[in-house]
Amino acid sequence: MPVALLQGLDKVTARTSTFEAKVGEPVSFGQLTIVVKACQKASPIDPPESAAFLDAQEKRSDGTVVPVFQGWMFASSPALSAMEHPVYDVWVKDCRKSDSKARSSSKQ
Repeated sequence: MPVALLQGLDKVTARTSTFEAKVGEPVSFGQLTIVVKACQKASPIDPPESAAFLDAQEKRSDGTVVPVFQGWMFASSPALSAMEHPVYDVWVKDCRKSDSKARSSSKQ
């Protein structure tokens, strides 16, 4: 699938954001840059599952870029392979065939 639907949480402000990321194109969430390397969805006859391979890096205030997470995340089991970061949480919600014009939402 060419698009991953991701959700992020800023633990400082307690705001969540849902955003789409095209495979191979970097997206920003706070100080993080996330690149989805692959996004796969189970066939309709299998139990529902979406999984994405993410590469996340943080740009620090001194300009250095630090790797934060690299690996598969599963929509049905976000805790199985979670990104551990003191400020941000990011997890996979779904994989899609196409984006819906960079839809983004926030909750308080």
